[in-house]
Order: sequence, then structure tokens, then C-alpha cells
Amino acid sequence: MKKRTVSFRSNACIARQLWGGLSGIALRTLRELTAKYSLSIVAGDLQLLDGRWYITHSGLLHLAARRGCCGIETSLQEQSSDPVAARWIFQAVVYKSPASKGFVGYGDADPSNVSPMVRGAEMRIAETRAVNRALRKAYGIGLCSVEELGAFSSSSKTTSTPSPSHSSNSNGSHNGQPRLRDRFCLLIRQYNLDPNLVKAYAADFCGTESLSGASRDLVESFINQLEKYAKENRESLVCKLNSYAPVSEVTR
Repeated sequence: MKKRTVSFRSNACIARQLWGGLSGIALRTLRELTAKYSLSIVAGDLQLLDGRWYITHSGLLHLAARRGCCGIETSLQEQSSDPVAARWIFQAVVYKSPASKGFVGYGDADPSNVSPMVRGAEMRIAETRAVNRALRKAYGIGLCSVEELGAFSSSSKTTSTPSPSHSSNSNGSHNGQPRLRDRFCLLIRQYNLDPNLVKAYAADFCGTESLSGASRDLVESFINQLEKYAKENRESLVCKLNSYAPVSEVTR
């Protein structure tokens, strides 16, 4: 009981830092989620949107791993999908044990139900949504997942033109400004982002296999974009980052 209380207090403390004051209902719900599922805000398991809690893709995968999930299978529903219209439908099956018949979930995505910020990633989002729904069925999670929500904001904007920077291949400090690595780490901590997903997004943005292989100019442009997105629409940014999460983290 003591361990659960400490976990709840830690969750509540982080939640207040991220989202300010919490209502009594939000706190009671957080206490129940902490006790029943051991969900962690620091680990990125939960998001608070408009006063309501939502579980994340990574949170569901963490829960599945703790509960000994045997595997997850996904398959594209080709007959129902429309590549021309960027509409994709996936089926996911979660196996809780070797003898499990499987819990089935479906996920769909197209330009009309995803944020403008993740346009072009509809296929990955559809697969993630299918996995989330199957996991929620398998483990009795009544919370909707963040990735299952539609477009968060119609006013989401694309990144602005990066500010000019001096040519350099170093990610160190320049003209007395903080090192890019320090800015990068600070943004991750400040907005409670998953560092592995941010690095995957960064590598995709820079067109390199890893962030270390990108030039300083590209890294600075990415950090500027990340900061802008985090400030304007953190929830949409989290949705985009979760599209980089591998769906096969739990293997059969």
C-alpha cells in the first residue's frame, strides 16, 4: 500500500507541474489508475486533455509487458483500405497467453481524422490505433487512448522557416548560446517527451540513420521545430511521436 501511495504522489506531483491544478475528479481517477494499472506519467503512460485522462500507446505496451503479453499480430485490411485516398484500416490481435484465442481490435486513419501535423503517416497511425484498441480490450482498459483521437486542432500549423545558423558540424555551444544537446535534453524534460521517440523523429526529420549523423544546421532546425510544436500543441506532438513507436515491442 505504501508503494502505491508513493507512486500516486509522484504522479500527482508531475501532473501538477505539467498541467497545473487538477480537479478532485482528475486526482481520484489518477489514484485509481496508479493503483490498478501502475501507470506512470513520467514514463509517458498517461495524458491529461481537457480535464480527462487518456492512456498512450507506450503506456499500453508497458502494461502488456508487465502482464506477460505473449504477442501482437497486425494485418492490413487491403479490401477496406484506399491507398489513393490515404485511408488505411488495420486489424490487430493481442495474445495474453499461449493458449489465448486473441483479442481483436481495428484501427483506421485518413487525412480527415488525423492531425495536420502527422499527415503522410496515416498507415502507421491506423496500425497503432488497431493495436491500442486490441490491448484495451485484452486488459480491460476503459480509457480511450490518445492515438485513437481524431485531429487535435484544426489550427495546427506546419513548422516555420528555420532561423539562420552558422555553418558547423558540431552540436556544441556557439557564440555563448546553450549547446544544442542541452537544449534538446531540456525540451524533452520540460514537456515530458519520450526520448527514444524524439530521437527517431529527429533522425527522420534530418534524413539520417541517427541524430549523431546530422549536421548542426539540421539538428538546430529540428530543435526549433520541436520547441514550436511542443509550445503550440503538445498533445498533437505526442501523437506524432507515438507514430514512431514500434508495435512489435511485445513479441509472441
